[in-house]
Parts: sequence; structure tokens; C-alpha cells
Amino acid sequence: MPISAAQRAALITATTVLLVAGCSDGGDDAADTTKPSGSPGLSALTSQKLVWAPCTAPSAAEGGGPAPSPLPDGTAWECSFLQAPLDWAEPAGETIELALIRARARDPEARIGSLVFNFGGPGGSGVTGLPGFANEYESLRSRYDLVSFDPRGVGRSDPVECATDKELDAYYALDFTPDDAAEERTLSDAQKKYAAGCEKDAGPALPHVGTENAARDLDLMRQVLGDDKLHYFGISYGTELGGVYAHLFPKNVGRAVLDAVVDPEAGVEEGALGQAKGFQLALDNFAQDCVDRGDECALPGTSVAEVESFITDLLASLDKKPIPGIGSRELTQTQATNGIAQALYSKEYWPYLEQGLEAADGGDGALLLSLSDSMNGRGQTGTYSNIQAANAAINCVDFKERYTLGQAKERLGKFREASPVFGDFMGWALASCSQWPVPGTWEHPDVSAPGSAPLLVVGTTGDPATPYEGTRAMVNALGKGVGIELTYEGEGHGAYNGGNACVKKAVDAYLLDGKLPATGTVCK
Repeated sequence: MPISAAQRAALITATTVLLVAGCSDGGDDAADTTKPSGSPGLSALTSQKLVWAPCTAPSAAEGGGPAPSPLPDGTAWECSFLQAPLDWAEPAGETIELALIRARARDPEARIGSLVFNFGGPGGSGVTGLPGFANEYESLRSRYDLVSFDPRGVGRSDPVECATDKELDAYYALDFTPDDAAEERTLSDAQKKYAAGCEKDAGPALPHVGTENAARDLDLMRQVLGDDKLHYFGISYGTELGGVYAHLFPKNVGRAVLDAVVDPEAGVEEGALGQAKGFQLALDNFAQDCVDRGDECALPGTSVAEVESFITDLLASLDKKPIPGIGSRELTQTQATNGIAQALYSKEYWPYLEQGLEAADGGDGALLLSLSDSMNGRGQTGTYSNIQAANAAINCVDFKERYTLGQAKERLGKFREASPVFGDFMGWALASCSQWPVPGTWEHPDVSAPGSAPLLVVGTTGDPATPYEGTRAMVNALGKGVGIELTYEGEGHGAYNGGNACVKKAVDAYLLDGKLPATGTVCK
């Protein structure tokens, strides 16, 4: 069953499972004429006037494709560029250009201001993501201009790019769960080459793509958009960015929603271990659904353990011998695991996972490879977006930990205990930043925000990528009276777009009318 463009967009913009990164050799946006130029001081930056123009087609680094179509009521998408300091420690120095997109509010007289979205990753393009999801946020456009952006290092905002498309095809075909010393050396050499490519491409910008700089960009954006407060909707990694913004600028927070919450107290190892448990829980739920459907499920097994044993056996066989995938590309164990994880982001994709596993068992790896391609940002023409390159660059600049392959290997036991299917995959990924050329910033982000307006923090109990425990951690870290917790008892990564009327009603009531639910409210 083919994956539609909308479904592929939803998959690509989801939180990335690993720091196993990739990038594109595209991204030429020279045809755009809306870019500011020069290196003004901070006062000039805050007073700059955005020049909005019809949006051009997305760059290769943004994922390519056609220019966004008008909304159903005929509202056209407008794009511009914001100029920000490359290094916020030197605001009068060199600048970087950030790509923006907006759709104006339907009712100008009732307009509150701009509602700025970050869809996660890190590394997801908001310039392509917002039009893809716009119908789901149409109720919010009654009182807000819907705005999103490509964060620094992402998409059209001076993208970090590290290898050619051909090189990335080979890179993603590697075994990221090495079985012996030779495979460990191969992986280490590949990661070293990859990091060197990132450094060569990004140059002096590479140390400045982290979350703290992005949060400062948000406050500049707020001012240039003409808003007294930042009204914000962050999903997945966007919740971390929103929390850091609230910490840095608590008095500037307006109405803000954090959905699919990253645990701000978790370091690299704790975060990866949490994801291993989260994806295992989602796989358990998928397997239980298969068992409950009996003969309607195409996979063998009459218990969760038997269904998952079938999956682990399939992955073990792919480790020994890949199978035909798409064109000349084969499906490897790593790509199959990546594809399984991708399909667990939403219950909507469970049928694709079932079909992909059945087909792979029969020797056809095309569907699982297509799911893996979606995770890695590979389009149908073979061109990669820079979502994974940006993901690696931002995460490696943010976090101080630098695990070697040997240190990652020492921790595999706890990861395997957390997840028989994803444990090795997540455990070895601890070493993804081991050879990164610039140092990291923090053990974990500081999101304490005393004095901030309330932030509505929304968690989903079955979320695989940002496990539910992160919701309460974010609420506690924001501080008393700042984080307001809303729980969705359901599946998938992100609650607002999950189809639950209770969640949508609560979020809309807050963003549109300022009415917060009682903290601890549960939607089922």
C-alpha cells in the first residue's frame, strides 16, 4: 500500500529516533529575492521589516516538492526571511537568515497575534511542515496568524549538509548494530567521515545551531512579528525549545502549548533508554492489536511474545542477509528496524507496519525500506532533505556527553533489557556524537521558568518517541503554577492531531479564549 504525500510528511517531521544522521546535497535557494543582507547591530535586527512574498517551492534541504497550495478559503501562504545573529554572544557580528512562512488569521478584528509552531526533530522544516498540517490547525487560524520557520541549520535556514545523496544511500545501508570488531571499525570510520563532512559544509556556523540560540531567535521573531508576547505551539523537540524559551524569557511567554513532551531532566543516555522503552511499549501495543484481531492479522503468533519473536527472527535474518528493497537498494537489518520504529509513531501507520513485516518475511523489503526512507528524509527521487543532518548537528551541540563505541557497547545490557527489538539500535546510537568536531553545551536543558505565564503541557500515555514520563518531568521543571498538565490516554506521538475531541477542545479553549483546563485533566 503506497504512502501518501501527507502521510510521508507526517512521518518525516516526527521526532527522530536516533542521532544516526544524514543530509542532502541540495538546498540552493538563490532564486528567492526576499532575503535581507548585511550585518546590522541588534537594534537594527529588532526593528527589521519582513518582506512577505508568495512562497517558492521547497528547497532540496527542505524535502523538495511543489510550492504550498492556498488554504481551502483561498488564503495564500506567504514566506519571508528573518535576519538573526549567527552568534548571539556577538549580536552585532555576522548574521544568519531564517526562513519563515505564515497564513494570515481569518478574522483580523478578533486576531490575537502570531502563533508560532515548531514541529520537532530537531531538524524538521516548519516551512514545509506547517502547510502539510494546516488543516488540523484551521480552528486556531480564526484568531492567529499561523507562523512557522526553519530553525538555524535546518531546511532553508543555512542548512547543515554533510554528504551526497549517493553517499547517504551507502551510509544508511551500514550496520549500526555491529556484531564484531571489524563492523565496529567500519561504523566508527563512517561516523568520522560523516562528521567531517558536516564540519566542512557548515564551517563556523556549526557551533551555533543549538537550541539556546534557536530560543533567542524565537524572541527576535516575536519582536519583528510585532507581538508583545510569544504565542507558541511546540511538538516533540519543539517542547524542549519552548521550555528553554520560557527559561530565558519568562516575561515574554504568552499562550503556549507543549505537546509530546521531551523529558528536560534526561541526559543522552536516559533519553535514549526512555525511547527504547517507549518504542517497545508501542510495539507491544501493536502486537497485542494483532493478537486481538486473530486471523485478520497477517503476522504469525497467538500472543504478544510470539508476534515479537517473529519480528526479532526477521531482523536477525536480515543481519545475515539483506533482501531486495527498492530498485538496486536492499533492506538491511538497520533499515528494517528504522522502518518499524517509523511506523510506530502513529496507530494510523500500523497497517503499513503489518504489511511491511509480512512482505519482508516473503523476501520483499520495499515497504519497510520506504518507511526507513521517510525517517531519513529520502524522497522518492533519491534526494535527501537535511532533517537528519540538522538533527545530529543540533543534538551534538546541545549535549555534552561523548560516548565512544566502547562505552556504548558496555551499556547494551540495560538497553536490551528495556527493548529486545530496539535495545541494540538505541544503545549503539549513544556513540553518534563521539567524533563530533564541536563541544556540547549542557547535560540537560534548563527549563525552569519562574514568573512565566502558564504553559499547557500535553502528554500521551502510549507515545513511543517522547514517553509519557517526560510530561510530568516538564511540569515539575517549569515550576509551580507554570506547567499545566493535560493527559491523553491513547497511542501515537502527539495528542492534538491524534483525533481526540477532548484534547482539541481543551487546547483550543486555552489558545483561543485563554481558558486553561485544571492541571491533571485526563482525556480518553
